[in-house]
Amino acid sequence: MTAYLITSVSVVGAAPTDLLIRDGVIAAVGPDLTAPDATVVDGTGLVALPGLVDLHTHLREPGREDAETVESGSRAAALGGYTAVCAMANTSPVADTAGVVEQVWRLGREAGLVDVQPIGAVTVGLAGERLAELGAMADSAARVRIFSDDGHCVADPKLMRRALEYVKAFDGIIAQHAEEPRLTEGAQMHEGEVSTRLGLIGWPAVAEEAIIARDVLLAEHVGSRLHVCHVSTAGSVEVLRQAKARGVRVSAEVTPHHLLLTDERAESYDPVFKVNPPLRTSADIAALRAALADGVIDVIATDHAPHAVEDKECEWAYARPGMLGLETALSIALDVLGPEWDLIAERMSRTPARIAGLTGHGVDPAPGVPANLTVVDPAARRTIDPAELASRSRNTPYARMTLPGRIVATFLRGEPTVLDGKAVK
Repeated sequence: MTAYLITSVSVVGAAPTDLLIRDGVIAAVGPDLTAPDATVVDGTGLVALPGLVDLHTHLREPGREDAETVESGSRAAALGGYTAVCAMANTSPVADTAGVVEQVWRLGREAGLVDVQPIGAVTVGLAGERLAELGAMADSAARVRIFSDDGHCVADPKLMRRALEYVKAFDGIIAQHAEEPRLTEGAQMHEGEVSTRLGLIGWPAVAEEAIIARDVLLAEHVGSRLHVCHVSTAGSVEVLRQAKARGVRVSAEVTPHHLLLTDERAESYDPVFKVNPPLRTSADIAALRAALADGVIDVIATDHAPHAVEDKECEWAYARPGMLGLETALSIALDVLGPEWDLIAERMSRTPARIAGLTGHGVDPAPGVPANLTVVDPAARRTIDPAELASRSRNTPYARMTLPGRIVATFLRGEPTVLDGKAVK
């Protein structure tokens, strides 16, 4: 295993120092370190962060390898500064059995670019009718701890209660896609002034807020852990704020696109801006940013959703919802938050690692700590070219946008997956 010496790098925004990586861990931190056998990485002007962790990634394998594979998605994640991602269950076949989650977990290990932690389905086939094999997935080699029907809401309150009760036995988490389906039938975008002007059926904010309100009450009653996926409205923020004040065991995430893009993007009828939940208003964005800063929203999660060309480059009404996110998430965070390195580390590494129970991830670089880290050039700016992305898909909403920050290096247990901004393998 090669040793690496990163010189004059700022660790989470602190004064410049040196980092020595040896045998998979941070061997030393301090000024003027020497290691004749180490490969030197000049960290002048760069910032070292604990490797980013994504709680919400769609890798599409098995079943839709035309859109993404575990390997291609892992490469995109590494180039985005991630060392671990949680892979959603809406594959084909659905990850609702021990066999499927173990397949995804093994594919991640074989790729060796990030730690891929499968998320299991809550219900069989994501159909919302009966519980999947939660216990078997938890006891599998993949050690699943988060379960979600993401893309589908667990709409039946009795079934949602049973799921929360079941996972409580092993301190698992139900991650809910909050959408009351009877309020969003036929919906094409956020319900508001823009949808009225465009003549498109709207997705009302209350469809999200009602499910979150119901589920925090269920989680409070059961005493179990609830995670809310891709929060998108100001009303949802207030429901979460009240629940947390009461001590409910609830966490929540927001996506980069819900922190930056509004429903006005739909005026172009470009399907790349079609996403679920939909892009909301500038008032919602302001509330989400404030909630992220004060901790009501715990995590920035990408909801990386690659789609094949035929599923996106078509009429708006027929396009699949979803956007790429792994390779641009840190840049969006820098654009939205500025160089608030401790906050970025908290929302994109420490907290998601803690929620997912990923030991060795989300830990700031220090002697003896596993060397899972990313090195960022905050002064760099880059213009997003979809053709240069590692994902097999090209549905990025940031095409031709110039964004701050560039990932210079990513290390997974001391081995570089990215060096000088390029994938190592």
